[in-house]
Amino acid sequence: MQRYKCKVAYTGTRFSGYQVQPNKRTVQSEIEKALKKIHKGAHIFINASGRTDAGVHAKGQVINFDSSLAISEDRWIIALNSVLPDDISILQVEKVPAEFHARFNAVEKEYRYFLHLSAIRDPFQQYFSYQYSYSLNYSDIVTASRFLIGTHDFTSFCSAKTEKEDRVRTIHKLELFEENGLLVFRVVGNGFLYNMVRILVGTLLEVGNGKRDPYSIPEILAKKDRAAAGKTAPAHGLYLWEVLY
Repeated sequence: MQRYKCKVAYTGTRFSGYQVQPNKRTVQSEIEKALKKIHKGAHIFINASGRTDAGVHAKGQVINFDSSLAISEDRWIIALNSVLPDDISILQVEKVPAEFHARFNAVEKEYRYFLHLSAIRDPFQQYFSYQYSYSLNYSDIVTASRFLIGTHDFTSFCSAKTEKEDRVRTIHKLELFEENGLLVFRVVGNGFLYNMVRILVGTLLEVGNGKRDPYSIPEILAKKDRAAAGKTAPAHGLYLWEVLY
């Protein structure tokens, strides 16, 4: 039995998230369905670096699975992509030791959030970036971002539905830049809580449009109360960009 590590890209628009859910279309269920077809009806379970919500995209999700089939890495890419739907693509496949786990061995993740800054709707961006028509003070956003870098209890910046009791995470980088006419938030850390990146972005946008003081971030962190932070930014602007091991 050989364990394989795969880099996967998908558009989250037509999925009810990554994880298998009864009677719903998910990324995990589609990949496992493809593996089942390749393995002549045998169910093959996959592990992922983490779950993404409905509407969230991925450029660099990582999964692993075990197989007894003697197929080379490059042929795995062809075989899987030939039976997967067109909103999922296997980008890389490599053999890894049996001890490798896509979730537990991850040491760093990068998310990017894209905003289309315009009062005019762009039909080519409606599912892939968040249209934002308000002016932003970038200097205030950068100032606020500095308070979020480092190790903190991010209870104020995660959904009330978060099941994890340990809510201490480390953000290594939180950057803001423009790319192809879009404003991009780049967030890199050792791990993220449920809705954490979207709440971080939503709060920083409130700082940028003057609704919050950039120096209020330490107080928000200290309160450990979801109600203290800003709104959750929409899912369709978010991408799981890269996972490092």
